[in-house]
Amino acid sequence: MTLVEQIRAGLRAVAEPDRAPQMQAYMRSTMPFLGVRRPQVRRLARELAGPAAERSRLLAAATDLWRTGHYREERYAAIDLLGLRATRGHLDTLALATEMIVTGAWWDHVDAVAPLVGAMLRAHRPAVEPLVRGWLVDPDRWLRRASIICQLDAKAATDRRLLTDVIEANLADREFFVRKAIGWALRQYARTDADWVRGFVATHRDTLSPLSYREAVKHLT
Repeated sequence: MTLVEQIRAGLRAVAEPDRAPQMQAYMRSTMPFLGVRRPQVRRLARELAGPAAERSRLLAAATDLWRTGHYREERYAAIDLLGLRATRGHLDTLALATEMIVTGAWWDHVDAVAPLVGAMLRAHRPAVEPLVRGWLVDPDRWLRRASIICQLDAKAATDRRLLTDVIEANLADREFFVRKAIGWALRQYARTDADWVRGFVATHRDTLSPLSYREAVKHLT
């Protein structure tokens, strides 16, 4: 069996069909669910890929699962394959990650893929930063969201100039998922540099949306 076949068989083996309608309704998804819990999908993808998986094999399987999957868990597994050690942060996964954001077009997909773009940004800044800067003003709201949250797990390696630019470019955006992303990015970076976030919020208090502001200062005193 191919890796894709193994993953599909494995998902069906652990599926809880009674959960599927609730999962689909919660995600407001037109794509059906099998009823597999998210941690199980992640664990299955990691175990079936194995510790010595070649990146080309994982990338091919992720592409196949993403493009031909009938169930949402297959797309989750595709994202998880890109997050494995052999693939995470490698530039040859960028095209698929971008495709996942654009065609996934919902927060569960985008929020899982954005950190993978962030890993590529840190590893290949000259190639990836221009792309991310293009996203921050893209008509696609999900690319804009990804540009804002792609550094969520960067901690001290966060590019504050880029973070500033992606937020400032979207301060006037009335889209909920963009405003939420701005607040989330600031709240997360406050864990690393609370003083910088306090200063940013104070400087932009009149232009931050109420939602972005509430999220940004949630854990600040």
